Amino acid sequence: MSLPLAPVLAQPVLPLYTGNIPNSIPSSAQEKSNTEANGSVHVTSVVQPSLTVYVPPAGTANGTSIIVCPGGGYGFLSMTNEGTEIAQRFTGMGITVFILKYRLPNDALQPDKSIAPLLDAQQALRLVREVAPKYNLNPERIGLMGFSAGGHLAATAGTQFAKPVGPKPGPASVRPAFLMLIYPVISFSDSLAHGGSRTNLLGQNPAPAQLVQYSADRQVTAQTPPTFIVHAQDDKTVKVQNSLAFYEACVHHGVPAEMHLFAKGGHGFGLHNGTTTDDWSERLREWLAANGWMAR
Repeated sequence: MSLPLAPVLAQPVLPLYTGNIPNSIPSSAQEKSNTEANGSVHVTSVVQPSLTVYVPPAGTANGTSIIVCPGGGYGFLSMTNEGTEIAQRFTGMGITVFILKYRLPNDALQPDKSIAPLLDAQQALRLVREVAPKYNLNPERIGLMGFSAGGHLAATAGTQFAKPVGPKPGPASVRPAFLMLIYPVISFSDSLAHGGSRTNLLGQNPAPAQLVQYSADRQVTAQTPPTFIVHAQDDKTVKVQNSLAFYEACVHHGVPAEMHLFAKGGHGFGLHNGTTTDDWSERLREWLAANGWMAR
């Protein structure tokens, strides 16, 4: 059974960077937003990455925050079912939500397109830590959630925080406290990769070392944050074996992980897997509570 969504309150938008945006090429390109036939908003050509803040109803905030990375194969951002609807659900649980509008890899806009999304995800973690006092957030309870290719970005950020990308990253930690990977792209191996995501991020002929670096299951260590995973067995877009590989790597390295697999549901269902009455967001709420991240 699906839980009700919290009302959407006015949201401030925080630019990720002040001044020059690192790893960017001056361009006349402008961001585009298209509304699909089903009402979902897709964003492309992100030039000014940002965080949109969704705060819980007054008096309900518990100090935990989540940065949400929408999916879209690193070709667009699915801002509705993997963005605003997620914010509505989790603010209703007392969690402050930041939707990350990250730059999509583009050779015309970035000198190194392969690091552009990760650079923005790591900066998002720094920025949420910076604004934590303003929003009464616990800086040790910032989670990272990603869907599909956004799941790849979240998993990459959650396994490569020890060596932040970009010039002069500074001392602030870019390690999330926990990860939530929803039908994520994980592996860039030939047998498991979502081809569009891999090509968009790394180009047509990535080096073997890049394929290993951006296969998140190959980057898990004992320091990887606790992880919650959701996937459907019949996902024809991103094979369920991506989630299995990440889960297995977590088990191997002693990282606490919980995985919920649906027999059906396909890909891109967001909050609403129409094949079941089971609500994965309620399972996630229970997992967060069991780990102490829902306590005020």
